[in-house]
Amino acid sequence: MYKTAVLGAYDSIYGFAALGVDTFPAATPGEGKARLRKLTDSGYAVIYITEALAAALPEEIERYKGRFLPALIQIPGVSGNTGAGVAGVKKSVEQAVGSDILFSEKQ
Repeated sequence: MYKTAVLGAYDSIYGFAALGVDTFPAATPGEGKARLRKLTDSGYAVIYITEALAAALPEEIERYKGRFLPALIQIPGVSGNTGAGVAGVKKSVEQAVGSDILFSEKQ
């Protein structure tokens, strides 16, 4: 059975433990990179990662983009929403569907 994890600054992720999601705090980009690699090797299918940590690890995030698993999903942290998570989901949907789902023509 696949597992779900959340990775990022402790203040941004500790609430996910109440939902039964495995939490993995990372105080530095180096720690985040090491934990992300360990999670991907440990059978985690969905890994939520804070936008701030993902921004600090662009090469590492890029490494997993072409893979089926794990799904890396960016979430906002306590410092706020940068829009990177929404942009990533939007791009994935555009690739899957073939069009921009947020585009609307005025009538």
